[in-house]
Amino acid sequence: MSIFYRFAFVVHASFACCIATTASAAPYIPKSDAQVLEKLPFRPNDPIAREMAKARAELQRNPRNLEVAVALARRYYGLVAEEGDPRYLGYAQAALAPWWSMPEPPIDVQVLRASLGQFRHDFPGSLDDLGKVLARDPAQGQARALRATIEIVQAHYAEARADCQALKGVTTDLIEIGCEAMVDGLTGSAGPAYDRLNLAYHSHPEATPDEKLWVMLRLAEMAQRLGRPEVAESHFKEALALNITDTFLLAAYADFLLLQNRPAEVDAMLKDKIRSDTLLLRLVLAERILKSPNAKQSEDTLAARYAAAQLRGDTVHQQEEAQFELKVRQDPKKALALARENWKVQLEPRDARIYMEAALALKDPAAAEPVLRWLEQSHIEDRVLASLAQQLKAVRS
Repeated sequence: MSIFYRFAFVVHASFACCIATTASAAPYIPKSDAQVLEKLPFRPNDPIAREMAKARAELQRNPRNLEVAVALARRYYGLVAEEGDPRYLGYAQAALAPWWSMPEPPIDVQVLRASLGQFRHDFPGSLDDLGKVLARDPAQGQARALRATIEIVQAHYAEARADCQALKGVTTDLIEIGCEAMVDGLTGSAGPAYDRLNLAYHSHPEATPDEKLWVMLRLAEMAQRLGRPEVAESHFKEALALNITDTFLLAAYADFLLLQNRPAEVDAMLKDKIRSDTLLLRLVLAERILKSPNAKQSEDTLAARYAAAQLRGDTVHQQEEAQFELKVRQDPKKALALARENWKVQLEPRDARIYMEAALALKDPAAAEPVLRWLEQSHIEDRVLASLAQQLKAVRS
């Protein structure tokens, strides 16, 4: 799960916060509104659960209630970030069923369709939807920010920067500054980008909790790439102190802890969070290092989930599956094949890392040439990636 996608979730949260209750790999789409899909992860009498129940009841009465459908779909979409369970994408799509196949649905529906598509890695479809939305309404901030996210993930940095700059005046200052910081942080200006975003954060105490969480993740990630682990950890801890359930945060912090050789902390943090494939992978890696008695069972569970995803034609987790094959199954050849396929879709630091690690395990520096070109062209500053690149060059020589 890409940390950049957290931007898509915070953008949605900044534009809509509550449910109205007035009168690809193909996801699972329910056959009827009466079908029980999932017991949602809420406490009894939770106000969000009550809101969602009211919204579902309203849609049963009137499936074409656009306001309620959009609000419910947004809530399901938010649950993907909270729980890391992609089934909620299907539930969101089901709420939008009356408009889903329209070439030009209502703007809110089209933005959500693009959001669900980008999460499933249907980037061409998402970009098409977002382009059409912006042609109809150039000031549509959600569409602009989501398009910037996809452009960053695909290493189209000039286009992403233009979209980030176009956010000025249509969204909060913090989101606009943070968007540009994402680009600068990947293109040779990570230090200034960190300083600018950190200053903006402290200048906007009115930021929402979701915005604060997202900024802390960005700052932690940039500090980590710049080789400042103590600073990165302080940002992770500040994010955790917000007490927001968030899979992106837990996965990013787990990756940080594993890189710092602290698997016991990962085990303690994630042992009860195996619902998410993303978090289960981190737990598997930690348990393997710790030689935990639960390691084999966790590995088998994750392997079964990956096998099921392959049967569905789901390629969303190729980068993480590549990690599993390299670090757990000890199969660098399969890991490299997965990393190579993933690189055709996503060009982010974590994608580059597993690609180079697999190539290095095979002593095949030529296989990593696409990543090495990206490193050179982007001017990214990342201590881990720079070290891997040097090791690959040493093998070549």
